[in-house]
Formats: sequence, structure tokens, C-alpha cells
Amino acid sequence: MISVEEAKNIILNSTQNFGVEEIPFINSVGRIVKEDIVADRDFPPFNRVSMDGIAIDFQSFKNGQRTFVIEGIQPAGSPQITLQSKENCIEVMTGAVLPNNCNTVIRYEDLEINNGFARVIPEGICDAQNVHPKGKDRKQGDVLIHKNKLISASEIGVFATVGKSKAKVSKLPKILIISTGDELVGVDEIPLEHQIRRSNVFTLVSLLERLNIPSETTHITDDKPILKSKIEGFLNEYDVLLFSGAVSKGKFDFLPEVFEELGVTKLFHKITQRPGKPFFYGKTETCNVFGFPGNPISTFVNCLVYFYPWYYNSVGLRVEEETAILTDNVIFKPNLSYFLQVKLSDKFGHLLATPITGNGSGDLASLVNADAFIVLPKEQNEFKKGENYPVIRYR
Repeated sequence: MISVEEAKNIILNSTQNFGVEEIPFINSVGRIVKEDIVADRDFPPFNRVSMDGIAIDFQSFKNGQRTFVIEGIQPAGSPQITLQSKENCIEVMTGAVLPNNCNTVIRYEDLEINNGFARVIPEGICDAQNVHPKGKDRKQGDVLIHKNKLISASEIGVFATVGKSKAKVSKLPKILIISTGDELVGVDEIPLEHQIRRSNVFTLVSLLERLNIPSETTHITDDKPILKSKIEGFLNEYDVLLFSGAVSKGKFDFLPEVFEELGVTKLFHKITQRPGKPFFYGKTETCNVFGFPGNPISTFVNCLVYFYPWYYNSVGLRVEEETAILTDNVIFKPNLSYFLQVKLSDKFGHLLATPITGNGSGDLASLVNADAFIVLPKEQNEFKKGENYPVIRYR
């Protein structure tokens, strides 16, 4: 049995490069960009008007002029025009290029316009006001989005702005989620007294959807020859297999034996943690195998604690650790790392974690009442109110 830290190190050293693919930029939200996106020109690409109003040469205002003849109009999206007389002005619209011989924009709210004349009302006009200078935001060639960044709606806007119609992103792993056990029936079935509905696979599907990873699911009964036959095919077809159940010490927990017989290299089996101690992790040359214990909380937390970092590391995404402050004392005497369910709140800028009482790793419904797991180290058995520990959010 190994520690949580040892298990994480093994997993992070076993990550997999899925390769790169090019997809339409509009379909890339939630993916990991695998190239630097650079500015193809200055941003903004011209001196940009940032308020509707008039454009003037500020020196005229500084010299005491307050009324200006309107020479013309500069709409957004039209070629740049030129102010012919520095004692005059040009009406301008937000987003338009600033006319030649102009350097200051006065908004309509500060003007009276009558019969082709614009009179400035306030005295507090500043040189270059309401002008967004060319290249102020970014210069041509600047990196706007760095490689290995998670793509969100803001990155989509940048792709469009620089004319990047296709984005290079990390390929997604091909994943199969497998449940085992004769006690499990379908969601739409009425279980007998000795049966329960399949739920863990759908929890895992949803946890992967949070990472924008599609997955497939299947169920295999507790029959070793059938398990072995089907898993042999899956190992050659998928990048990742996620199992829920059949990795503990029960007489029908055949998976560790099947993995060994099929040539899966066991990297560890059992971790000094609660919940999820029997967790199995191994691999072949082409497939990573995560064997989560069958209890619902165990499956849930192990996916967050181990599969998520494995995926992040595989695609090159850096994720910052988050911590929270305990709001109550906790006593946990077993010499195990403890993933304790907590409700999160914020007070004066500090993230607070309030422990949630559940009924063990089989209490699936308790997940609804919490937001995260707080990670309590096995070197302690008393955890004081006010102490700070890592948290793993799932909301």
C-alpha cells in the first residue's frame, strides 16, 4: 500500500501524449490550445474612437476655441478622412478610425449641436481623450494566447480577431467507462430487493464532460472469462479504461487477476486513503487503466484526485492548487489520508470549508450536500478550526 503522494507521482509520471489535431476555432471551447496565438497586426490597428462625438485638434481648444464648424462625419468601418481646417471638427462614431489632423474626441453629451456647429459645454477637456491609440493593447507579433491554455469564450474572440479560423488543440483520449457486478441494473429498470441501479458510470461520464471529454460506457457481469475476453479487446481499442468496482478483496473481484493475465503492468494497487483505498492503476503500451473501487464516493473522489491530474498533465495544462479554511474541528484517527466532504463559502475573501456528515463511501446522496473534498494528511489525526488545507472542488 502506498501513500497518496506516491500514487500521484506515479500517475503524473505515466501521462500520455494524445497528439494534436486542427479543428474549427468555434468548436474549440474547453480544449487545450497547442500553439501560441500571435497578433497579426497592432491592437487596435488604428487610433480608434472610443466615444460618439466630435474629433478636434486639441490645440484649437487650448487656444480658447469652443465652437467648431462640422466638416463631415467619420462612421465606424469607413476609410479615414482628413480634417481640412484645424478650427473645425468631424463627427465620429465609436469604433471609427480617428480622422487625420485630429487627436481628441469630445462626446455628444458634452456638446450642443445646431445648424452645423458644435459648441463645447464643459471646460475640462483633455488632450487625446476618448482615443484608443494604435497598438496600445498589443503589438503585431505579440503572443495573445500561450500554448497549453484552456480555451474559453474569451479565447474564441481572440482567434476570430487574428483570423485564426482553425485551432491546433490537444486530441482527446478515447475513453471507455466500465461497470462490473451482477447486482447492477439499468437506470430505467425496477431493481429487485438485492439489486441497485447503475450510477457510477454516469457520474464518471459527467465528471469527464466537465473536462469536455466524451466517453462511452459498458457493463460486464462478474464472470471472469467474459471479463477477460471483453477487456482484452478494450485494451487495444481505447486510450483509457475507467473501471468502477471489482478491484477489492471480494470473491468476485476478478479485475486485478484479469489485468495481470492480460499483460497490464500494475503500477500500484491500494492507497493509504479514505475513501477509495483499493484503487488500482496500471497500463499497457497503449492504454491506461484506472480501477476505481465500486462505492460511489470512492469512484467519485478517485476520479477527481487521480484521473483529473493525469489528464491535465497529459495535455500540458497547469492547474493551481486551491486551499480552504476549516470551520470546525475534525478528528480522524486512522493513519490514512482523508478526503472529507465539505460545503464551501466565502467570508471576507477567504474560502471556508464546513465538513458535511455522511454515512461512508456508499452514501451517494451526500455528494449533493457538499461542494468539494478537503484533503487532510495522514500524518495528523486532529485538524483544528482555522487551519488551511487543499480542497478539490466538484462544483
